[in-house]
Amino acid sequence: MAEKRLTVNQNEVPIYDIVFEDSFLPLKEELLKLHSENRKICIITETRVAPLYLEEVKKAIEPACKTVCSFLFEAGEENKNLDTVSDLYEFLIQNQFDRKDLLLALGGGVTGDLTGFGAATYLRGIDFIQVPTTLLAQVDSSIGGKTGVDFRAYKNMVGAFHMPKLVYMNMEVLKTLPEREFNCGLGEIIKHGLIKDKAYLDYIEEQKEEIKNKNPEVLKELIYGSCVIKKGVVERDPKEQGERAMLNFGHTLGHAIEKKMNFELLHGECVALGCMAALFISCKMGNISKEECEKYCSLIRWFGYPSLPRDISAREIVAITKLDKKMEHGVVKFIVLKELGEAQIVKTVTDDMMEEAILTLIS
Repeated sequence: MAEKRLTVNQNEVPIYDIVFEDSFLPLKEELLKLHSENRKICIITETRVAPLYLEEVKKAIEPACKTVCSFLFEAGEENKNLDTVSDLYEFLIQNQFDRKDLLLALGGGVTGDLTGFGAATYLRGIDFIQVPTTLLAQVDSSIGGKTGVDFRAYKNMVGAFHMPKLVYMNMEVLKTLPEREFNCGLGEIIKHGLIKDKAYLDYIEEQKEEIKNKNPEVLKELIYGSCVIKKGVVERDPKEQGERAMLNFGHTLGHAIEKKMNFELLHGECVALGCMAALFISCKMGNISKEECEKYCSLIRWFGYPSLPRDISAREIVAITKLDKKMEHGVVKFIVLKELGEAQIVKTVTDDMMEEAILTLIS
């Protein structure tokens, strides 16, 4: 698996590779394939990741480029905003980055989203690569070119589609990943099975003990399988005109919960809760059985996701969904399961159905 790769295509033309390795050392060769030897590279990372990997990545890529510098920002979703992007612009201008230079996102989804948006908008677009260091970023946000930042109270409201030139995954980073962050990625992995591949979902169920114990070979197969699913969706619908919207399963209520909890819960935790709510709604609509709903809600809970506090207002969470960027003509586009392994968009989910689903998540 160490040398495996996937290639993301657009109109049957290869546009970037997803590379799976067991260290940062081969990153040099991957950069040279992008003709990096005469390019400046800025590593963009945050304060929690920098002490772990920044120097190691710098050392690995210095022989492959003209010069390397780094831009650090304070960790946390609350810093994924236009103020941080402005600081990044100023840093790049002061260091004379031009359109031929390259940005490297080293970190989780916040870093990848912010770097991608900065790359999409600086000088009307420069190249960037993704080096995701969390399970969640590896299987989700690093693939597909959706970039963006939060604007005031509105999550990912400002963004752009800007494809990376490379996604480089070092499997070894999972060894230092805190349990809570690890579980965040599993929420997206289970989501991929629910909406696209029943056999993959069964594999997760069968291997859940090995996954929880972080068996390296099982994790590699799991991540590779999830990336295959995401790659296929992105290729068929790169700008979310249809099928790609299915990847938002669990996100409408998940994002609302995330905002209502003032980001005290991590993004992946909120998506996992949103997936359970969407399973409940899918069941209420008669698309899946009660037994299927309970089975896969139990699978999600098995990985230790938190419940919502008893004093939370389901009505206020539903009200926040009205601010979602996926609203269309004042109606929430909600992703439900048509059956296990297949999702669909509906506009018939009522506020009462959402409130009832949220109540099932309260401890």
